[in-house]
Amino acid sequence: MQVQEQDSGPWYKEPWPWLLMAGPFVAIIGCVVTIVLAFQNNPDRDVRLDARKHGLIVVRDGAMPETSAAPAAATNAGRD
Repeated sequence: MQVQEQDSGPWYKEPWPWLLMAGPFVAIIGCVVTIVLAFQNNPDRDVRLDARKHGLIVVRDGAMPETSAAPAAATNAGRD
């Protein structure tokens, strides 16, 4: 028995090449959209926190940190 090959026509009429090319094509479109969004005129805004650093503590709204001597006194009292 002899196997005959049938000409299936041009490659662009087959669904498999288009299905395989769809993934990279979608990735390229997503990349272009990302680049366009990145270069649009969206100026960066300054971040303004009403805060200042007081030692290791960041204080907001101009309030001074509440320092309590009670915990320090309680830990030192046990060592005497």
